[in-house]
Amino acid sequence: MMTPAIAEGSGHVRYTYRLRVSSTARTDLMAEWARCRWVWNECVAMSRKVHTANRDAAEKTTCGPAQLDKMLTEARTATGWLREGASVPQQQTIRDFGKSRAKALKDIKAGLPMRQRAGMPRIKRKRDALPSLNYTRRGFRLKDGRLHLAGGIALTVVWSRDLPADPTSVRVYRDILGHWYASFVVETAAEPLPSTGAVIGVDWGVKETATTTSDAHDLPHAHHGRTAAAKLARYQKQMARRKPARGKAASKGYRTASRAAAKVHKKVARQRQDTARKWAKTVVRDFDQLAVEDFKPKFLAKSTMARKAADAAIGATKTALTEMARKHGRIVHLVHPAHTTMDCSECGARTKHALPLSERTYACTACGAVSPRDKNSARVMIVRAGLNPAGADGGSPPGAPLPEAA
Repeated sequence: MMTPAIAEGSGHVRYTYRLRVSSTARTDLMAEWARCRWVWNECVAMSRKVHTANRDAAEKTTCGPAQLDKMLTEARTATGWLREGASVPQQQTIRDFGKSRAKALKDIKAGLPMRQRAGMPRIKRKRDALPSLNYTRRGFRLKDGRLHLAGGIALTVVWSRDLPADPTSVRVYRDILGHWYASFVVETAAEPLPSTGAVIGVDWGVKETATTTSDAHDLPHAHHGRTAAAKLARYQKQMARRKPARGKAASKGYRTASRAAAKVHKKVARQRQDTARKWAKTVVRDFDQLAVEDFKPKFLAKSTMARKAADAAIGATKTALTEMARKHGRIVHLVHPAHTTMDCSECGARTKHALPLSERTYACTACGAVSPRDKNSARVMIVRAGLNPAGADGGSPPGAPLPEAA
């Protein structure tokens, strides 16, 4: 079985910056968002109408981008309020709706279980949906350090770093704290680092976020969420006491507590991202090829380890590692996780029964090799990827090839 690899090369990267929004610009942005939200809701209504009509009709009708574009043209012609806004974000709203609907229909056609399907697009309500506007290259420009959007909206960008190239698109959005951001999509080339000739295996876990074949590059669990748990619990209790009745507006106290809780969540997310990026940069700088477990931690959300697994941020760390490797021209081999805790990295023998989580030492009954369970799994990643274990720090000597994962 071939191991998928992420090779070096150019790609599209997002650069996100904070925006300083004046009261006038904020009013204009919210007006644009109201129009885009109306377009989205009209697309949802048309999609549901077509779905209902196709139940009993002999000839099926479609609700693709062509029909939605025609609907938008007619609506802009008939409605002055809609025509006052720029056409670019409204057209991009239709494109986003089309992608969302196509993904949902694809999952339905593939017969995926309900829990795995992407849901059909839903109505965006004013009090629930956060503003988000997408602009292609013809809908914005950068001049004198400011971002000028179609419709005469000028925004001040906090340039924390320079853009490496001209952006191809931008997304202007507001988070739950009311802060505005601009996320530019830029096509960048790889920035190769000096070759080291070394390889590393990475195994994901909960006790340690990442266990590698190099002791110096293990990533311990940072416990950012546990550190902030007491403060977060206090704000959540305040929200519970001040929760408004159904259909009633939230009080000032509830909104204050909600904003404080959101600040804590955002800080923890940034801490996790910062830890992941710093660790990923170290690994990518010291190793040419990375054998990484293609682990999908979603199933842990329904286990007894859900809170600790979420705090470990395995998904975010894995994403940071692959993005950093792509940026610096390193090769990442994604290894299927099946039986990686059951195989011996020395001789390739497989245990007859899966090891319980409480058993942290792997002892091979065939060759007698004994090693920490996660370290053995990290070395298995290297062998499964077809790399030379002798090039890994602490790796095992070449042995019999491991059986392919099912």
